[in-house]
Amino acid sequence: MTTLLLASASPARLATLRSAGVRPDVRVSDVDEPAVLTAAVLGAGGTMPAAEQVLVLARAKAEDVAAHAPSADVVLGCDSMLELDDGSGPDVLGKPADAADAVARWRRMRGRSGVLHTGHWLVRPGGGEAGGTSSTVVHFADLADDEIEAYVATGEPLVVAGAFTVDGLGGAFVTAIEGDYHGVVGVSLPLVRVLLAELGLAWTDLWAPR
Repeated sequence: MTTLLLASASPARLATLRSAGVRPDVRVSDVDEPAVLTAAVLGAGGTMPAAEQVLVLARAKAEDVAAHAPSADVVLGCDSMLELDDGSGPDVLGKPADAADAVARWRRMRGRSGVLHTGHWLVRPGGGEAGGTSSTVVHFADLADDEIEAYVATGEPLVVAGAFTVDGLGGAFVTAIEGDYHGVVGVSLPLVRVLLAELGLAWTDLWAPR
């Protein structure tokens, strides 16, 4: 069996992998994400598409953890952001800064659609790297102010990219998605399978014995 080391503290990513038969170990990276992203954007001339931003951060996390775990079979890093255009131009949103920020975001998001980008980067120590981004259109319900305030009061929107979940309390506020459901949760299983194959590994080899 090939073992997977998940470079993420996300409970949703861990639960998704476990439900798919994978039992990863977890090690959170020490990457300074704002610094890494700022340097990457400046290096790209001051602008970078959201789909590339999440890939930069996913790579940084995976490479950081792999450097401290050279015996790991394969390391997976992920990062997610919501790209929202409310008519004033596209905006790329990670986790909200606080409750007030989450409320303000939901007032922009309600009744609209955004694209949830999740970057994935795999490192096989001594055996190469591969990465890709899963991008899924998410349609949000037209929430009333009291629904927004009640949702933010639960604390859930404060700890997730885009200030929503599709697999938790926020599921009732997502009317439809166009793309990979698991990518919205935080880890695209089909994409991970493809990336593993690029490194000469099989998805089925990650399945834990039953």
